[in-house]
Amino acid sequence: MTEFSQRVERISISGIRKVFEAAGEDAINLGIGQPDFPTPEHARAAAVDAIQSGKADGYTGNKGILPLREAIATKHETDQEISLSPEQIIATAGGSEALHIAMEAHVDDGEEVLIPDPGFVSYDALAKLAGGEPVPVPLREDLTLDPEAVEDAITENTAAFVVNSPGNPTGAVSPEEDIREFARIADEHDVLCISDEVYEYTVFDGEFRSPIEYAETDNVVVVNSASKLFSMTGWRLGWVYGSERRVERMLRVHQYVQACASAPAQYAAEAALSGPRDIVDEMTDSFRERRDLVVDGLTDAGLEVPTPGGAFYAMPEVPEGWVDEVLSRGVIVVPGDAFGEHGAGYARLSYATGTEELKEAIEIMADATRAVR
Repeated sequence: MTEFSQRVERISISGIRKVFEAAGEDAINLGIGQPDFPTPEHARAAAVDAIQSGKADGYTGNKGILPLREAIATKHETDQEISLSPEQIIATAGGSEALHIAMEAHVDDGEEVLIPDPGFVSYDALAKLAGGEPVPVPLREDLTLDPEAVEDAITENTAAFVVNSPGNPTGAVSPEEDIREFARIADEHDVLCISDEVYEYTVFDGEFRSPIEYAETDNVVVVNSASKLFSMTGWRLGWVYGSERRVERMLRVHQYVQACASAPAQYAAEAALSGPRDIVDEMTDSFRERRDLVVDGLTDAGLEVPTPGGAFYAMPEVPEGWVDEVLSRGVIVVPGDAFGEHGAGYARLSYATGTEELKEAIEIMADATRAVR
C-alpha cells in the first residue's frame, strides 16, 4: 500500500514559504507579496457589524452573499464593461481557492495545463493536484508571456493555459494586443484560458485588460481577489467568474472543499468594493515610487532589472551565489527557480514594504553584489 497519494507526492512546500518561514525576526522581508497598507476602515467596520449583529454567525450560500456578488458584478461592469450576473460568480477563500476549483473543474487526469515560466508557484502545484500535467512556457526577455509560444505549445491533450497580468513573480504587464491574442487562442483552439487578475489595480505602465473582454466563447474563467486590490490578504476572500455552466462545475468543487467563504470576510469585501476607493490610488502611487527606488538602486549596483509594469515585484538577473549572500546578510528574497526552471539566474523581491526598509535592503543587496563578484 502507498502511504500517501501520488498527487501530493508530486508537490512540495512552496519556495516562497520556505524562505519566509526561515527568516529571522530582524530580517528585512522582501520575500512575500503582502501590501503594508491597512485594510480600509469601512471594510473592517462592515465585518465588525456583521459579527456583532449576528449576520456572520451561520453559513452563507455556497456562492456567497448576494450583496457581495452584486458588488463584484458592478465592479467588473464599471472597470471592464463586462456584463455579469451574480449567478456567474463564486466567492472563494482567497484567489488561491479560486485557482484550485478552476483547475479541478476543468482538468482531467493526464491533461496538460500551460503555465508561464517563471510563474506563480501555485500554477504548477494546483495543476498536479488536479491530476494534470503542467507544461512550462518560457517568458520573453521582458518577462511577458508570448501568445505565439502558448499557441505553439498547445496539443490535443491541452485542457487550459494560465495568463497572469500584472504578473507574479515578474511584475510584467501584457500589452492589449497579447491579451486579445490569448482570447483568440482560447476561442480557436477550444481550450480554457484561466486569467489570474489579482493585481489588476496595480499597474504603472500600460493598462490592465482581461481576455474575457475579447473572447467570443465562454472559454475564459477569471480569478480575482480582495487580497491585493484592497490590502486584505489575511481576510482570505477572492472570487472566480465565468459562464454559468463553468461556474456550476466549479461550484461542485467549492461546496465540498469550502462550503462557503468566511462570512465576516464577505461582508468586509462587499464594503471594500462598494465604498470609497481612495486606497487603490494611494497604494498604486506608493508602489510606483518604490518600484522606481528598487529598479534604480539595483541598476546602480550593477544588476540587470527588467522594469516591472505593475504588481509589486521586481525580478533582477543575479550572479551565482547572490541569493545566499543576500539571505546571509538578513534580507529575504526568493530564488527565481522557485517559480520554474526558467527563473534560474533571477531572484524575486517584493517592494510592498516600507521605504526606509527598502533603502536599507538596497544598500545590503548592493554590498552583496560586490561581494559575490
